[in-house]
Order: sequence, then structure tokens, then C-alpha cells
Amino acid sequence: MLPCVLRSARPASVRLSAARPLAHVRPHMDPDPSRPVERAIRTKLTEALKPDHLEIHNESHMHAVPPGSESHFRVLVVSSQFQGLPLIQRHRLVNDALKEELSSRVHALAIQAKTPEQWESSPALAKSPACMGGSRGDHTVEEKLKAGRE
Repeated sequence: MLPCVLRSARPASVRLSAARPLAHVRPHMDPDPSRPVERAIRTKLTEALKPDHLEIHNESHMHAVPPGSESHFRVLVVSSQFQGLPLIQRHRLVNDALKEELSSRVHALAIQAKTPEQWESSPALAKSPACMGGSRGDHTVEEKLKAGRE
């Protein structure tokens, strides 16, 4: 019990740097066949950006969508291809790679795009704000959810 308490008492930056080394591949990060949108995102970002580190988080459960939806995602992409590019260009590269998903099945995508050096100095994933229910009046969400189930 005590090591667990001590571990949780460490500053977040210490916990994250120990838990998320640059080229670490975690077994649970393998594509899940029951999550086709997440799998497509992982495949396309890997092919387009050759990331040193990639995290994909389905945050749909935090929003006003049916259980099991794949409509709201947060990605962390660490790639040397971002070297020398401004943040807007990095985001454009991610958006270009996921053009099909963004136009059909994905309603929201939060992007963190870092160089390997930035990741080494700050290995943290930003937290998403609470849902304010903004998608309730957006008629395209229902269409995207339907497309994601097909």
C-alpha cells in the first residue's frame, strides 16, 4: 500500500516521464478490431507521419453520444517530421492524414503534435475540458455516428 501512495505522491512530470518513454510501445495500444475508427486513425497517422510515439484516446464517452461511439478523439503524435514546422502546419499534416475520418465519422479531434525533443522535455498529454453539450444542436453528429457504426 505504501509504495502505491508514494508513487501517487510524485509530481506528475516524474510519473509521466517514467511511464511514457519516447519510443515505448505498449501492448494495449495495438489496434482493437472492435474499434474501426480508432484503428483507421492509428494506421493513417502511422503511415503518414512515422511517429516515434502515438497515443489515441477515444473521448466519446465524455460527450452526449451513445455508449460505444467513436466520434470524439484526442491524439498525441510525436514525429521528427514536425521539426521546424509551426503548430498550425503540424495540425494540417494530421488533419490531411485523417481527411476521410474528419469528413465522415469523427466529430471532434484534439491534436497534440510534438517533435521528439519537445516530447522528451515535456512528456504530457493535455486533458480535455468537460463537454458543454455543444453537439446536441449539430445535426451532422448523428450522421457521423451512423457512418462510424457501418
